[in-house]
Amino acid sequence: MTRTLLDDLALLVLRLAGLLLAFRHGWGKVDNLTSGQGARLIQGAGELGFPAPEVFAWAAALSEFAGGIAVALGLGTRIAAFFAAFTMAVAAFGRHHAHQQFLAALGGLKVPEETIKAWGSPELALVFLIIMLAVVLAGPGRFAVDSLLTRRRPRG
Repeated sequence: MTRTLLDDLALLVLRLAGLLLAFRHGWGKVDNLTSGQGARLIQGAGELGFPAPEVFAWAAALSEFAGGIAVALGLGTRIAAFFAAFTMAVAAFGRHHAHQQFLAALGGLKVPEETIKAWGSPELALVFLIIMLAVVLAGPGRFAVDSLLTRRRPRG
């Protein structure tokens, strides 16, 4: 199956969401962790049940920040998008309880309003999860560093 120019432009636009991920989600975490202000993030990783919560807090911060930049550039695209997607899945379903909020919105689960507020909104994490999964499946397209690195040169 060959891709068209429009397919590759669409993948570029999709990958540029990585910059939003990097700077909307990731940079603040990296900044907090490097400045010694990351206790809340580390505590949150521990509350999610991760062993060595400081390591997992850093992993989340770097998968969002560095992974988002890598996806936007199209460098190590599928791997970076996979780690970013995994992190967003943990955020959406582990931290924000997206599945329980969905069931509560449908009336299939009784959850106190204070609990739903405490969980926070999963929508942004779900959007980034879907975008990153699409990039994992589709790849970076031709307007990516990965494509430049793997483009075969004619033998002469």
